[in-house]
Amino acid sequence: MTPDIDWEDAFSNGDYIENAADFPPMWSEQAAQFRASVRGRLDLAYGDAPREKLDLFLPNEKPKGLIVFVHGGYWQAFDKSSWSHLARGPIEHGWAVAMPSYTLAPEAKIPEITAQIGRAVSMVANEVAGPIRLTGHSAGGHLVSRMGCDDTPLLATVTTRIDKIASISGVHDLRLLLRHSMNGKLGLMKETAHAESPSLRAPYKGFDFTAWVGACERPEFLRQSALITENWSRAGVPARLVADPGKHHFDVIDGLADADHPLCLSLTS
Repeated sequence: MTPDIDWEDAFSNGDYIENAADFPPMWSEQAAQFRASVRGRLDLAYGDAPREKLDLFLPNEKPKGLIVFVHGGYWQAFDKSSWSHLARGPIEHGWAVAMPSYTLAPEAKIPEITAQIGRAVSMVANEVAGPIRLTGHSAGGHLVSRMGCDDTPLLATVTTRIDKIASISGVHDLRLLLRHSMNGKLGLMKETAHAESPSLRAPYKGFDFTAWVGACERPEFLRQSALITENWSRAGVPARLVADPGKHHFDVIDGLADADHPLCLSLTS
């Protein structure tokens, strides 16, 4: 690690985004409007904890398969209800979309959250037949990447159905967070930071991987996306890096809601 880097600044996305405070209420409003207009099953339990619930949105026809979106918030914020509208694009292509919540830090440590997402994917895999594709934003990008690691919590009956994983602006090297104040809530130790870093683990084989990141994001997010792409490519997984022109950390996810956007098409085609 380079000692003269300001790691607080490196992960401060909102400080570099115009009108950053306007985004969360906008997401919530768009999500609520979408939920009122789409066919779905809300608050399906995948475990016993209060936040171990997911929403499953369905197309009108038989689903082509299942896409699971995992939200971000540095493992400390948000839940599934802010992101429902991002299912719009995949549903228009005929895919079912599941969105889980999970227990937030500091109540849960990151290894526990990883296990929860494993349970969520496993549970909803029984609800929808066909291929499974995983995507997530920021901390959610980390969590879906962890599902592709050699120590995945998923059973082989599930991993054999996963043919694509797309991490959107994911955090893939958690060692840097040991130097960030958020670790007061995350509670990472050196060993867990290494073990929970997808870019430092070997992936299992059988899926295509995309690291999708906004071209206007903080340099650390560009580095993290490039790092996992390079390391997983060397490990034999078909992996690509996409820097979305003009996009920052808060609007890079918008492409999921647009059926014609390359991000949506990369998951649904």
